[in-house]
Amino acid sequence: MANFNEKELEIIGQYNMPGIYGAPDCIVPKQNRPITPKENMLRMLNGEMPLWVPNQTYDNNAIQPMVMPDAKARAFGGTDWFGIEWVYEPLTKAAMVKPGTRRLSDLANWKEELPFPDLSAIDWQKDYDENYKGRIAEDRLSYFVIVNGFFERTADLTSFEDAFCYLLEEPELLTEFYDRLAEWHIELIRIAHDVYHADMILFHDDMGTQRSTFFSPEIYKELLLPQYKKITKVCHDLGMYVCLHSCGCISTLMPLIIEAGFDAWEGQDSANDKAAIMKEYGKDLAQCTLYIIPADMSDEDAVAHIHKTVDDLAMTGRFACRLRDEKPDRAVNLADELYRYSRLKYIELAEK
Repeated sequence: MANFNEKELEIIGQYNMPGIYGAPDCIVPKQNRPITPKENMLRMLNGEMPLWVPNQTYDNNAIQPMVMPDAKARAFGGTDWFGIEWVYEPLTKAAMVKPGTRRLSDLANWKEELPFPDLSAIDWQKDYDENYKGRIAEDRLSYFVIVNGFFERTADLTSFEDAFCYLLEEPELLTEFYDRLAEWHIELIRIAHDVYHADMILFHDDMGTQRSTFFSPEIYKELLLPQYKKITKVCHDLGMYVCLHSCGCISTLMPLIIEAGFDAWEGQDSANDKAAIMKEYGKDLAQCTLYIIPADMSDEDAVAHIHKTVDDLAMTGRFACRLRDEKPDRAVNLADELYRYSRLKYIELAEK
């Protein structure tokens, strides 16, 4: 492995992509890396040692077309693909289902009350040509964001209370509904691949509270595992990777997430012992994370935090993050520090 050279941090251009989750366009520097960011990210996903910890903000193309009603409703409020009304919450800078909303009278009536969106009614190629063509850098891995997975959709259509009851009392009804929902998601995944040239799907389905999962591993295995196997199979058949975004304390579900075929997990740092999960499951499941450095953290502490994160999570080579520094005038460039420190640590590891 070649030695690190500070010239690797030189800016040789820029990347400019539409933002995701309602954020503005993402403009970041292109730097003089020894291999392409895409090749480095693929090494991480394939279980090979990357040259540095992938900073997905710099190294990935994130795609979430706003022609998808789900994307627009979750980011700004409004009506989603299935007719659920969302309201924007300024404190969290995200949207939530409007209080009192109930899209289905009962899940048993989904065939009569819930027409599935016609994906062919959207001019996907037009959206790609107008918003993404020429902006998706081929030297970066592209991931396509899909929000509102199986459990989330159930709760949004009815209520969390009823969703839990359906899991316990109506497994056959829920399976029938999920079979149809899986078919619809697979159609969307094919669009992500064929039109937007995605390399990976980021599939959202939150499954826990700060303390534990919403349901037992047994329920996951019975009702959700078969559906996720369908999702991951089609992704892999198309030559794509698939990462599960799932917040909450869900460490007990890790073996089943691996069995479902997910290549990576994007989880909640504050609700999980990420180091312990990486130690036990990192060989079979990469970790991605939104890594936020708060504005009130000193420069010295922020640098130390990055070093500790690399030491604790990244020495397996199965870790990537979307680094976000909330202090705009910080004296130190934390993205450069993440690159430099992880690059040196990986060289040191290779020389042992």
